[in-house]
Amino acid sequence: MSSTLEAQQPVRAATTRTGHRHASLTVRGKDRPGIVAAVGAVLGEHGANIVSLDQYSDNPRGGAFFQRTVFGHDHLGAALPAVEDGLRQRLAGDFELEFTLRDLSVPQRVAVFASKSDHCLLDLLWRHRRGQLPVTVAMVISNHPDTAEEVRSFGIPFFHVPSSGPDKSAAEDEQLRLLRGNVDFVVLARYMQILSGDFIKRLDVPIINIHHSFLPAFIGAGPYAKAKERGVKLVGATAHYVTENLDEGPIIEQDVVRVSHADTAAELQRRGADVERAVLTRAVQWHGEDRVIRHGNHTIVFA
Repeated sequence: MSSTLEAQQPVRAATTRTGHRHASLTVRGKDRPGIVAAVGAVLGEHGANIVSLDQYSDNPRGGAFFQRTVFGHDHLGAALPAVEDGLRQRLAGDFELEFTLRDLSVPQRVAVFASKSDHCLLDLLWRHRRGQLPVTVAMVISNHPDTAEEVRSFGIPFFHVPSSGPDKSAAEDEQLRLLRGNVDFVVLARYMQILSGDFIKRLDVPIINIHHSFLPAFIGAGPYAKAKERGVKLVGATAHYVTENLDEGPIIEQDVVRVSHADTAAELQRRGADVERAVLTRAVQWHGEDRVIRHGNHTIVFA
């Protein structure tokens, strides 16, 4: 069982006009009768009001069960410890379920990794400034200094950490020094470097990548040129969690746009960039709102 109740700066979007604050509860484990009723009972006993509830079971007869519940409370901060204790006794004890409970007014802290290509990076920063993403951008880390001034114009700390050659251990050590204890997840906004398995293990927070193709097709460098050579009729983008297996992590979101034989490779790339921005935005938003539950090498997304 895991729970997350950290003190950070609140975001307005998680508080209703009546002043009620909301929390998210995600549940996962073996399906069996009575889970939804047990969740509702615990929340009701502590004066919480359920405002949304989504559930999914891959097999109602003992398969895997997943649930996301959002609830409000007049005194959420004071009530959460008691709610957590009640859930631990009922869900972890009686049903042997794992759960995560989080105050949605406490935004998750994200670090954005970027390289020279800036369209995904700047789109995230613009949406963050407009209050459209339920996260706090703690920092931007790039292996190139090109976007430093633009990033700092958003009031976001920028760190240039060069990373080249086969041995990236020094760069990864510096990145870990900046990240540890300061972020809840990382977004690779077209960061054109491969993260080592050791770095992923040592960081120990979710990492979201945007892949500039519709996985699993055209993996690797130059996907739009490869797509043009194959005469594709669709180009797309994929947002997925990073694992040690390159471009094979659990997929969060995908989208495509139609193209034709008349489009050049440059036009495919321009149109693909629009899809990349939209797909990455949705993935970051859904992760920040606790809508994504990882299960093996796939995801359940309560979007």
